[in-house]
Amino acid sequence: MSCPACQVPVHTQFASFELVGPIVEGGLDPASDPAWADSGASSPAEYARWAGHLCGMTCLRMALGADAPSLFALRDGALGYGAYTQDGDGAIRGLVYAPFAAYARETHGLDATVHRHLAPTEILDLLDEGRFVMASVHYAIRHPQKPAPGRGGHLVLVTSRTSDGTGVHFHNPSGTTAATRAAELPLAGFERFFAGRGVSLRPAG
Repeated sequence: MSCPACQVPVHTQFASFELVGPIVEGGLDPASDPAWADSGASSPAEYARWAGHLCGMTCLRMALGADAPSLFALRDGALGYGAYTQDGDGAIRGLVYAPFAAYARETHGLDATVHRHLAPTEILDLLDEGRFVMASVHYAIRHPQKPAPGRGGHLVLVTSRTSDGTGVHFHNPSGTTAATRAAELPLAGFERFFAGRGVSLRPAG
């Protein structure tokens, strides 16, 4: 079995790893992140407004590897394809899978496939094909020891099977610790948070 996950970097949707927990669970204003400029945002205000919506772009950035563009450069590209929209009141909507997949294919050379109905066991099949899977899960997956409060609404990048072949390794853009940023779960544990949809990615060629 190939190991496409071995070279996958770990990124979070907030620039400072140590501030992900205070931001997503403690209410810290993202604009106070001293590393905000590393994201490619034009200002702390833009960073604070968008970073919490960019789990999908963080997954893409990880899948692209060490030479990936900045988070907000990827956001700009996705906006051009309509993968995010903004309501009249400024509310951000997305990630919209079909235009995102077109963006990943046409701009970044990835073989991107939308899976609107995806069984957990099919994730394993896609991994065996050398693909990554951007899977829609509940953000509470970073606390797998607790009951799942729902499914979907957040994206993680599933990178490989676990060593015993029955579970999944995944990188979580909103992981609050090293163990939740690069995590693993048995398939049944992952399924509790999984919404049964996602996008698979593989370098073209």
